[in-house]
Order: sequence, then structure tokens, then C-alpha cells
Amino acid sequence: MELLATLAGWIWQYGIVFLLVLTFVVFVHELGHFLVARWCGVSVKAFSIGFGPEIAGFNDKHGTRWRFAWIPLGGYVKFVDDENAASKPSPEALSRMSPSERAGSFHAKPVSQRAAVVAAGPIANFILAIVLYAGLNAFYGVRIMPAFVDAVVPDMPAAQAGFQPGDKVLAISGKAIESFDDLQRIVLGSAGQELTFLVERQGAKLALKATPTVKEEIDTFGRTFRRGLIGIQRSVSPDKVQTLSVGPLEALSRGVSETYGNITATLSGIGDMLTRRQSSEQMGGPLMMAEVTAKVAELGFEPMLRWIAFISANIGFLNLLPIPVLDGGHLLFYGYEAVARKPLNERLQMAGFQVGLAMLMMLMAFVFYNDISSIVRRTLGVG
Repeated sequence: MELLATLAGWIWQYGIVFLLVLTFVVFVHELGHFLVARWCGVSVKAFSIGFGPEIAGFNDKHGTRWRFAWIPLGGYVKFVDDENAASKPSPEALSRMSPSERAGSFHAKPVSQRAAVVAAGPIANFILAIVLYAGLNAFYGVRIMPAFVDAVVPDMPAAQAGFQPGDKVLAISGKAIESFDDLQRIVLGSAGQELTFLVERQGAKLALKATPTVKEEIDTFGRTFRRGLIGIQRSVSPDKVQTLSVGPLEALSRGVSETYGNITATLSGIGDMLTRRQSSEQMGGPLMMAEVTAKVAELGFEPMLRWIAFISANIGFLNLLPIPVLDGGHLLFYGYEAVARKPLNERLQMAGFQVGLAMLMMLMAFVFYNDISSIVRRTLGVG
């Protein structure tokens, strides 16, 4: 009973904020598909936020059904010749269409237009992330804490490499370091790899080599993760924090860089889990995302918008993975069609959709298991 009460309280406390954020990000994604489909002359049968039975909806003047559904973990745009929400073609629907109706069929469009419609969803997510980051950078400025070393932990790699308090790290293995966060991001993901640090000390520049040691820790969600450490502490002195005023072009440029950084960090995390450098326990699902969203919301408006940008960038990226059912899987099929000048065998496409759906279902089951296990461990005080 205590566990059920905890889960119910959790849903009430965290779920609503997350659903609002997810609904907005999914709406932007599906709107990308929808707008480009309309631009290409495709007839849209339904625009759905969520899956399953409809809660509420309406029809627009073009005959599109705009709907909210009961399972709010995604959405879809369904075209007139789609068999299902995954945009599986329906030969029966096509065969019953008149020539004028067929002109609005998605699957009868040239492969270039179909690819554009499919790619528009992830691109819309990337644009949303860039616009949010750029707007925040222009309005609030860019706060930077340069990579000054405040203290060096004895017997750790940094101490052995010769780091001293007051050092300023300028670059790591050729990558320019603007802030301590840049330094931390590289070091955390480089456990066991030798890094070369370009350091400024009293006006002179030195090259120091250090190999981050591996440390296994448990985060606030009860998940085990491994990170690289060299044993330095940042300076938290207020006079070290810089707020840069940036113009529109630089704000936009930084917005693009931040969006790209989100994607590369996610890709690196996936690689670390596949190579077992990181535990798959840290792979969270909707429950963990909801908890993080609620905690970020407590920090204020700016952190919340940055979190929305982060979610949007990652949803765009994950949808481009070459897995049938996802946008990336469709683009993979269209790429084959463009090269071979004929569609992939229908049986192979259907098999691909089934495999892709099975993969997604297994992944969802796995991340839900991780989420629930984390909540159970924290509730029972285990682990």
C-alpha cells in the first residue's frame, strides 16, 4: 500500500508538468510533418496528440481530425492512405480512391516529397531547440564560469600531472574550453583515456597530461553510473562568473552549438552503454523524465525553457535513428528507393515495421522497468 501511495503521489506531483512539456514538444514535431505534408499536397486524415481512444477533437475545413487521445506519450499525423499511425501504406485504401483523391495520397508522392515530410518532424524539433536557446541567450545573456582550478585533490590524476590552484584550463586535447562545464563534460566521458590539458599559469602556458580515473556513483534517482575524475575543484567565487551580452547572430550561433552538443552527448551516452562503459541502469524513461522536469520547473522560467530545448533536440535526434516505425526508418527505406529507383520489397518493409515495433516495445518495457525499480529502491531505502 505504501508503494502504491508513493506512485500515486508521484504521478500527481510530477506527471502533470511533464505531460504539458511533452505535449508541446510532440505538437511541434507533428506540426512539422503536417505543414510540409500540406505544402506537398498530401491530404491529412488525423493530427493526434497521444495514442489510443480519443478524449476530444474537432474537424477542420480540410477534413483533418485534430484529436487528443488517452495515452499521452507521443503523437502522429495520419495520411489518407495510411493503414495505421506508423504510416504503414494501405493498398486497399489506395485501390478505392478516385484519381483526384489519389492525388492527395502520401504514398503516391515522389520519394523526395515523402522524405521531406518525414524529415520535417525532427527538423521542427531542432528548430524549436535552436530558437529557445537563441532567445534565452539574447535575453538573459550567456553566463560562463571559466575553467579555473580552485583546489587539487591529493593523489588524484590532476595532482600527479602537476595541476595547481589558480590554473586556468584553456583546451583539452585540442578542444577549446570556454567554461568549467566544458571541462567537466569532457573529463566525465573520458575515463581511462589520457587527455592533454593546455593550462594558463601566471601568464605562461603549460601542457599537462592526465588520465581520468573511473568512479562508480549512484545518482539522485538511484541509478548507477560511471564517470571520469581527475581531482580538481572549480572556483565558485562570484568574481569568476562572467555574463556575456551577445547579439542576435551570436545568440543564434550558440543556440545551434548547444543543440548540437545535446545530440552529441546523447549519442556518446548511447555508445557508452553499448560498450558497457556506462551501466544501462541509467537509461530512464517517461517517469524519470517527469521527475526531472518537475525539479527543473522549480528552478524557474529560464532553466525550464532550456530543459524543453534539451528534450526537443533529443526527441528530434532519437526519431532519426534508423529503426523502422521511427522517422529514421522511413528515411532509410526512402534512401533505398532513391538509389534503387524502386521501393523496397513490400514484405521486407512489413517485416521491418514489425521488428522496429518489437524493438520499441522492448525498449519501452526496459526503461519503464528502470524507472519503477528506481522509485521502489528509493521508497524502500534499498540500494
